[in-house]
Amino acid sequence: MVTYVIAIIAIAFLFDFSNGFHDSANSIATVVGTRVLKPLPAVLWAACFNFAAAFTVGTAVARTMGQGMIQVSIVDPNVILGALLGAIAWNVITWYFGLPSSSSHALIGGYGGAAVAKAGFSAIIPAGWTKTLIFIVLSPVIGMILGFVLMVAVYWLFSRTPPGRVDRIFRVAQLASSAFFSLSHGANDAQKTMGIIVGLLVSTQGYFAHEPGALSYLYITHADHIPHWVEIAAYTAIALGTALGGWRIVHTMGSRITKLRPVGGFCAETGGALSILLATQFGIPVSTTHTITGSIVGVGATQRLSAVRWGVAGRIVWGWILTIPAAAAMSAVCWLLLSRVTSGAGF
Repeated sequence: MVTYVIAIIAIAFLFDFSNGFHDSANSIATVVGTRVLKPLPAVLWAACFNFAAAFTVGTAVARTMGQGMIQVSIVDPNVILGALLGAIAWNVITWYFGLPSSSSHALIGGYGGAAVAKAGFSAIIPAGWTKTLIFIVLSPVIGMILGFVLMVAVYWLFSRTPPGRVDRIFRVAQLASSAFFSLSHGANDAQKTMGIIVGLLVSTQGYFAHEPGALSYLYITHADHIPHWVEIAAYTAIALGTALGGWRIVHTMGSRITKLRPVGGFCAETGGALSILLATQFGIPVSTTHTITGSIVGVGATQRLSAVRWGVAGRIVWGWILTIPAAAAMSAVCWLLLSRVTSGAGF
């Protein structure tokens, strides 16, 4: 069982890596799409600030994931592994088709699907799910409003400034806004994996209570406590994933929703980052994908509604709608298979 738990922790960090890989577009698509940075410097820039989030935010989202969405009493290694496998499968599918779905909601849906497969809907904690589901709608709307308002404010403030000078100013400013968004991305998304790992360790504490040496670090009695090693490892994994990038999704986010200039990229990233950090402060696991997409749409709408490619945006929305139920179904199947295999192995 100890080996099984350690293997699941490794898979959790693999998911975190895939989150960074899949969602790197959220952090860099606008800065690449506006040609402020080339792809390689952009992903390295984003990865640095993904990791920097480890030293700047708390762990409220991790605690929500660890004990606020699924009844802790029904969590076991099979539930956690089923959730991870279903979420990873959905990430791979959407990455292949270049669809910017939410890794966060894939994990949340997977967690819920595996738990319901084991114990029915009584496994769900309604309060935790309510605020998360509400923010599926609110996060892109807030991002859209902030992106729109920031863009209008910039138009007003720089109305008498020559366009060439505005472009030069915001090419520099967008470096800061991209870093800000990457920081918020790391802050919210890495914590979801932390919460999953802590839930696993709390559920298996009996196996590590008397372990010596390194294994003693796996002994956790309550989901309120997020070990330092879990934080650092989670932020490292997501930063490495971002550094390798997800180029298919970069193209969709950076150029296919609307045509951006540096000033628009700055407003979209800043609006998205503010939305995500607000949710992070209240421990709400939101989708960085949803939020930045909403911000990009808001910025595009300040030009004219036809500037937004609504067909592409609609395809993205369908990806959002499908993510939680699809990941939940995949994870439920994974849990059923794992429960048969592990029962036969005597776990």
